[in-house]
Amino acid sequence: MLLTGRIPNHVGIIMDGNGRWAELRGLPRIEGHRRGVERTKEVIECAAELGLKSLTLYAFSTENWQRPSAEVTTLMKLLELYLKKELSRLIQDGIVFKTIGEIWRLPEHIQGVINESEEKTSSNKGMVLVIALSYSGRNEIVRAVKKILHSGMVPDKLTEEVFSSYLDTVGLASPDLIIRTSGEKRISNFLLWQAAYAELYFTETLWPDFSRDEFLLAIQDYQQRERRFGAIPARLDAQ
Repeated sequence: MLLTGRIPNHVGIIMDGNGRWAELRGLPRIEGHRRGVERTKEVIECAAELGLKSLTLYAFSTENWQRPSAEVTTLMKLLELYLKKELSRLIQDGIVFKTIGEIWRLPEHIQGVINESEEKTSSNKGMVLVIALSYSGRNEIVRAVKKILHSGMVPDKLTEEVFSSYLDTVGLASPDLIIRTSGEKRISNFLLWQAAYAELYFTETLWPDFSRDEFLLAIQDYQQRERRFGAIPARLDAQ
């Protein structure tokens, strides 16, 4: 049963714990990643049903390039298989597919699959699904600064709104809620600029066990919070 009441417009998820899930079961790490892909599909479907406008998934950070090459290769293959298999479903469900990060660092054939997915879903009108690949918040900010410097912009013309237009997430609202699985309580270089006022939700559940029900629990927790954005609550201001 879906929730009623206040639904966040944009949710970001740090999908953590695939490797640990596999290790705890005596399985190769890649089995955790495969199980994680299944959970990803489940959460995407639930988010679309709830009516989220945007869902951003942290799939591969710039730091992840330091992992063993065999694991990186397998992760890229899983991404390729997911996009090829799910593209028709994304189109059918009206979902817009986008990526953020240094996509140019990915293998060329993966870039081709990504470009095809973005092009074929660009006219859809439903939820925007954003996959962060070869991404880090600090890297994104540095790249934005470089673009601004190259543009020759006069410093007095630079505002927060203008700066945001140079980020990978241009056109997307800032996240209302960021979820992290696996028990770690940090945002690990994810959407640093955009998450300034995001609500944070941490769960001990490892990503391969993060079910639809777990996702709904996170949304329920969000619904119970009071978002003030630095202001005084209306009821207190009136006293």
